[in-house]
Amino acid sequence: MMPLAAYGLAMSVIPDRHYNAACARLASWLGISLASARRRVDVRAAQEGQTDTAARIALAERMLAEAQASGVDTRSLLDAQLGALSSEENFMTED
Repeated sequence: MMPLAAYGLAMSVIPDRHYNAACARLASWLGISLASARRRVDVRAAQEGQTDTAARIALAERMLAEAQASGVDTRSLLDAQLGALSSEENFMTED
């Protein structure tokens, strides 16, 4: 059996568990998906020239600390945006 690389197919790298956990904490604080948080960390890591996993974990933790220090509670902001106005609570669209 030939390896996938011989067919021009590359297997995606399974991310480090600690990296996923750090990105998950960031995602939870920001109220975004894990994929979106990982993308943010990956983009910032590319801008800063960081390539190893340990540096990306530290970057994700630093981004979380920056988000927490900013004082903006994104979860309550999102809840406020998703809430219905009293005049629109019974509004229903038709097919």
